[in-house]
Amino acid sequence: MQTTDTVLMIEPIAFGFNAETAENNYFQIEQKALDIQEKALAEFKTFAEKLRSKGITVIAIKDTAEPHTPDSIFPNNWVSFHRDGKVVLYPMFATNRRVERREDIIESIRNQGFQVTEIDDWSFPEIQGHYLEGTGSMIFDHDHKIAYGSVSLRLDENLFREFCGKYGFTPVVFHSYQTVGSERFPIYHTNVMMCVADQFVVICLDCIDDELERAKVIETIKNSGKEIIEISEEQMHRFAGNMLQVQNKDGEKFLVMSETAYRSLSNDQLSAIEKYCEIIYSDLHTIEVNGGGSARCMLAEVFLPKK
Repeated sequence: MQTTDTVLMIEPIAFGFNAETAENNYFQIEQKALDIQEKALAEFKTFAEKLRSKGITVIAIKDTAEPHTPDSIFPNNWVSFHRDGKVVLYPMFATNRRVERREDIIESIRNQGFQVTEIDDWSFPEIQGHYLEGTGSMIFDHDHKIAYGSVSLRLDENLFREFCGKYGFTPVVFHSYQTVGSERFPIYHTNVMMCVADQFVVICLDCIDDELERAKVIETIKNSGKEIIEISEEQMHRFAGNMLQVQNKDGEKFLVMSETAYRSLSNDQLSAIEKYCEIIYSDLHTIEVNGGGSARCMLAEVFLPKK
């Protein structure tokens, strides 16, 4: 099944601009305001409450003051929770993000009534400079066992292929770019330019410069039976690719995004999405500007079996 009714969110206590990740995350803009943490926390709480009001289970765990982890609000990069009870830990590009991996968070999930059969630690390659940042870098089509991955510093192609081999996914490897100034740079995470839902895929095809790679991605999506809802690069810059489909305990589906993303979409694009599911959106402006991530980045799906 593509969607889950349970997500992990990490409540920020010291959110802010992370200079380490800004090296290759061109979505980040440092704001000098003193109330960034306060605003980010308010955005976080409103977002979590909107999800809960629709019947989605949110497991919210507070960050810790030490060590300082300005990006802890984006847990989907360091951990994923799988239907077979496995918990996977991932190798992270920024050294100050590696300490986000916390055993007590996994224990908290277990205490919520979920089974954890194994912790599969893939973090070691980060010492050699090889990274695979979870469901930020990999986009899973769970129903068809396909994994989409855009090669960047945050997704090592060999690691990606190795992961797919172990977990039974067919890898679809490509390169995606964004225009910064007058230059094209690799997009840091695949999940800012595409979202795979149960019956559709939201994607910025203009970011895939290589025609053969673009054709392969299109062919794979079409063969999986999903509708392609295309967004522009400008919309991608407004986090219109950074979405996640979830469901509630009654099985109703929702596509989750930020208000920035929602406001960027045309009526036709909104109608195309709403054919399949309701949209939930929330104001995440402070988090987006300073953190360079949006709604999807804040949600780590919990697919673990219940005890």
